[in-house]
Amino acid sequence: MEYLVRQYDLQQGALEIEYIEEYFGEFSRRKTSAEVMERLGNRDHQILMAEAPLPDDPATVVPVAYKVSHELRRNETDAKLADLVTRLSDCVAFTGRKVLYSWIGGTRRDWRGQGFFRALTEEQEAWALDNGFDEIVVKTKNRLYGMRGTLDHLQFNVIKFEPHADDNREAKVYLSKPLGLEVLDGHRSRRSVVRSA
Repeated sequence: MEYLVRQYDLQQGALEIEYIEEYFGEFSRRKTSAEVMERLGNRDHQILMAEAPLPDDPATVVPVAYKVSHELRRNETDAKLADLVTRLSDCVAFTGRKVLYSWIGGTRRDWRGQGFFRALTEEQEAWALDNGFDEIVVKTKNRLYGMRGTLDHLQFNVIKFEPHADDNREAKVYLSKPLGLEVLDGHRSRRSVVRSA
C-alpha cells in the first residue's frame, strides 16, 4: 500500500489540525488554529496529514491521521515548553544538538491499525534528518496503551516515567528516538508526499 501524505504550511496546516481534531473524542481539549500558529510560528516545524479514500466512496479522499512536530530548544521562553525542557534535562542533551518534539497527532479510530501513523512517523524522521535534527522526543500518558504500543513498534525508547499522585494511568511517559541514517534503513512504508500551500 502507498500512503498519501500531505505536508502543510503553517496557516493552512493549523486550520486542518483544528478540523481533524474534531474526530478525536479521547482528547479532553482540542487545539485551535491560533494555538497551533502561536506554538509553531518562530521555529522549525512540520505539519503532516495522511489522507485516504472513503471505503464506500473511493473518489472522496479524507484526512485520517496527522502529526505535528517542532524544534524544542534548551532556552525556551514559553512556560509549557520551558517546563518540558526542565523535565527532560536529565535525559535529553540539548546543548549543541537539534531536538524535535513530536507535539500532537493521532489516527481516527476507524482508520487505526492500517499503517497511517507509521507512514507519518517515517516521513517525520526523514524530514528531521534532512533538517539537521539529532533526536525526536514525545510525551504520552500511561493510559494511552495503543499509542505506547505504536511507539514501541516504531523503536522509541522510554527515557522517563513520571508517576501521577492519584492514578498511575495518568502518569506521563517520555520517549525518545536518536536519529541517524540507519533510521531510514528501517522504514517500511511507501509514501507519496504532496506539499500544500
